[in-house]
Amino acid sequence: MLNEKIEKALNEQIKKEIYSAYLYFSMAAFFDAENLKGFANWMKKQAKEEFEHAMKIYNYIYEKSGKVELQAIEKPKCKWDSPLAVFEEAYSHEKFITDSIYKLYELSLEEKEYATSSMLKWFIDEQVEEEAQTEEIVQKIKMLSSSPNGIYLLDRELGQR
Repeated sequence: MLNEKIEKALNEQIKKEIYSAYLYFSMAAFFDAENLKGFANWMKKQAKEEFEHAMKIYNYIYEKSGKVELQAIEKPKCKWDSPLAVFEEAYSHEKFITDSIYKLYELSLEEKEYATSSMLKWFIDEQVEEEAQTEEIVQKIKMLSSSPNGIYLLDRELGQR
């Protein structure tokens, strides 16, 4: 059984993961409106992955005889100045989620919730990948910013995800 502090923190993390999915759907909508279908595809896949993260925590709570209490999700931003601004925000958001996972991991150690610590190691490893992917796209967009053909090719590449 989960202790109260851990259960509350895990429920908060579910909220953050679902917000992440909601934010990425908003980013996908922005890209669809800009006719950047590959960029939109990448964001839709990312949104799905973030929801899967929320479900992983959801299932874990019930495996440990806890209770999920869903919280209100705020409206995400829906307008950006450029594809670069979108991915810079995505990268910043991933760093925020990484920090949140680290704090949750530290709490699990303090509370001697070792099974939770073990489960969170997956998220720690996953965040390394999440940050690397978004940062790589930021760097590619910066390199290609003066090349419409380059953005077109990147859009095609991201559409393959």
